[in-house]
Amino acid sequence: MAKKEHVSETPATQLLKKNNVEFSEHPYAYEDHGGTSVSARELGVHEHSVIKTLVMQDDAAKPLIVLMHGDCKVSTKNLARQIPCKSVEPCKPEIAQKHSGYLVGGTSPFGTKKVMPIYVERGILELPKIYINGGRRGYLVGITPSVLVTLLQARAVECAIDE
Repeated sequence: MAKKEHVSETPATQLLKKNNVEFSEHPYAYEDHGGTSVSARELGVHEHSVIKTLVMQDDAAKPLIVLMHGDCKVSTKNLARQIPCKSVEPCKPEIAQKHSGYLVGGTSPFGTKKVMPIYVERGILELPKIYINGGRRGYLVGITPSVLVTLLQARAVECAIDE
């Protein structure tokens, strides 16, 4: 039997445990700029069920988080119309890190430094299980998508564009 790799706690896993959320741990070999295609390949799951945590900002420079399927992009125009604001754009990596407290590539929507509104692509909530960053590069947690709504009060939006 293979020895399970030990993963130390992160603010994300601490929050999940504190709220009695069941989750599975999935460490993998992180590759710079590999994105969700690498994590999906390493875990042997479809990239559609690997969820990206994207830190963005609105036209007033207020941060927000968008949770998106790994194989899709965010239509910032569609998102802006739905949340409603004039525009939405990705934060620069150093700004995203300041807001979330996580390194880019290891950003989790759980246990962020700053409380931000969270928007989730509607289709994610229909999946039986998702894999989302656990607060460290090369580390995903498997959860049921309903946790995003119950624990994070994530609001469903429709802004996905196929990559």
